[in-house]
Amino acid sequence: MLIFLDNEIEYSPDFPIEETAMKVAEHILAKEGCPFDCEINLTVTDDDEIQAINKEYREIDAATDVLSFPAFDFTKPGDFSFYESAEYQMNLNPDTGNFMLGDIMISSDHVIGQAEEYGHSERREFAFLVAHSMLHLIGYDHMTEDEAKVMEEKQEQYLQELGILRE
Repeated sequence: MLIFLDNEIEYSPDFPIEETAMKVAEHILAKEGCPFDCEINLTVTDDDEIQAINKEYREIDAATDVLSFPAFDFTKPGDFSFYESAEYQMNLNPDTGNFMLGDIMISSDHVIGQAEEYGHSERREFAFLVAHSMLHLIGYDHMTEDEAKVMEEKQEQYLQELGILRE
């Protein structure tokens, strides 16, 4: 697993950003049965920038906590059976040989605010947003009540398994 981190605003919490993101991403990919090496781009920014991106790409003129931009359309969530297909080969980074999952953008303003609001650590909030976004990158969504339930259960389960709990 590779994470290309762009900390645009030099967010400096009391936990290691890249290590936390890597731990969460690797755990989810392992639990979901991913059979190949992957990479993501992770950008940490502020509410102003995430609002601009949200407006540009989703036509929603509001800040949000996390945006996910999958690089591959999974036909079924968490189904990696396309391994070594033409679609798989086309999504490999020629420089690393890794499968490109996509991009994650997290607002540090929301990490701080939501951690306070929910009464847990910034690390837990950051890890939650990475987990949420990783599930999006591998095909999960929450457009229906059933989809939302699946995502919520997986997010909570994976963070509990990692010992990243609401404190």
